[in-house]
Amino acid sequence: MTPASVTARDGLALALRHWPAAGAARGTVQIVHGLGEHSGRYEALAAALNAAGWRVVAHDLRGHGRSAGPRGAIPDSAALLSDLAVVMDAVRQGGPHVLLGHSLGGLIAARFVAGGLAPVADWSRAVDGLVLSSPALDPGLNAAQKALLAVAAPLAPRLALSNGLKPAWICRDPAVVRAYVQDPLVHDRVTPRLVRFIVDGGRLVLQRAPQWQVPTLLLWAGADRCVAPAGSAAFAAAAPAGLLTAQVFPTLYHEIFNEPERAQVLEHLMRWLARLAPA
Repeated sequence: MTPASVTARDGLALALRHWPAAGAARGTVQIVHGLGEHSGRYEALAAALNAAGWRVVAHDLRGHGRSAGPRGAIPDSAALLSDLAVVMDAVRQGGPHVLLGHSLGGLIAARFVAGGLAPVADWSRAVDGLVLSSPALDPGLNAAQKALLAVAAPLAPRLALSNGLKPAWICRDPAVVRAYVQDPLVHDRVTPRLVRFIVDGGRLVLQRAPQWQVPTLLLWAGADRCVAPAGSAAFAAAAPAGLLTAQVFPTLYHEIFNEPERAQVLEHLMRWLARLAPA
């Protein structure tokens, strides 16, 4: 049985969700959600994965959703990565284990995989596959935001500010945007320390992309205004072609699995998963 929550290394409670496959599962897809949201927003994606024979699990990041912690804050640069390791240890079962990260979750998942390259981090865990959905490999900060981060990060690393993202940027489906705005578990808080983690993590992932060793599916939105599509394009250009399957959707907004063309995106995901773990 998957527990309802797990305890992080610093004692913080992390809420879990579990969507079991109807029969014997091919393996596990572990979802890592994006900034300001929570794992409950992935019900439809989990249902599609269940129908394809995959068990699905996810946790709410610290400071997000039903998990404890100040909203949008992290105590240090390793917290989200060690949290992911703790959750993986609690939910891992037989069969392939795939990380699927969206936006900030994509950055966390990619940084987690990069931690398995030398020098290996103490929170590193082996994964069988990685799916990146519009990952925040380049947050797209402008010059003023970079200057503010340089000042705020050392002076007020825990100061919670608005993330500056407009709900209309996430998706072209008005119903999705409306549900996002009305969701009481969604917030817009972010701290300079978390932004620094995103900036530094994306830079490190891109640096280590040529040494990548995990089969990876990279799907990203070409019309993204929440993160810079250039980060995904740079990773696609640098990672080994034999391990990476990459697809850009030029007209889609940030949440590609919620866009009107979601069926096309799911088709790419399911085809890749079927190759990774044939039925």
